[in-house]
Amino acid sequence: MNVRFAGKDDCAAIAEIYNHAVVNTAAIWNDQTVDTGNRIAWFEARAKLGYPVLVSEENGVVTGYASFGDWRAFDGFRHTVEHSVYVHPEHQGKGLGLALMKRLIEEAKRIGKHVMVAGIESQNHGSIHLHSKLGFVTTGEMPQVGTKFGRWLDLTFMQLQLDNRTDPDAI
Repeated sequence: MNVRFAGKDDCAAIAEIYNHAVVNTAAIWNDQTVDTGNRIAWFEARAKLGYPVLVSEENGVVTGYASFGDWRAFDGFRHTVEHSVYVHPEHQGKGLGLALMKRLIEEAKRIGKHVMVAGIESQNHGSIHLHSKLGFVTTGEMPQVGTKFGRWLDLTFMQLQLDNRTDPDAI
């Protein structure tokens, strides 16, 4: 298994993994699937901001992806990012999510981010466990803020402090 920076050529595989999560899980709170063009636009938007898109790969096949973006679009939140990590269903349980997250955390630290936020559907115990294992702490629970599959969804916020700086402008 290899974790590397993604390229535009990976966007079809990323769309496939994303769409599986849309159709089959409550991990993504969208009802509509996307096409490769949508993921290329998403990829280009991340690249324009200097944010990584990572993929895990095994024998030339993309098995998962991870990225982060701005948590909120206000200047005061410029040191905080929110991430996403998804693994193809045929490759789950092999440590790929952990490997992708470790590399993603390294990239966030490398570009000077201070906090990484995770917004997780509260019944996704596997994701909550993974994040806890990496040092994320639960900072909030928001009941019934979303809906999918005809039921209300609760949102758990977790965060990881990436550095110990006291001055936000010191990098």
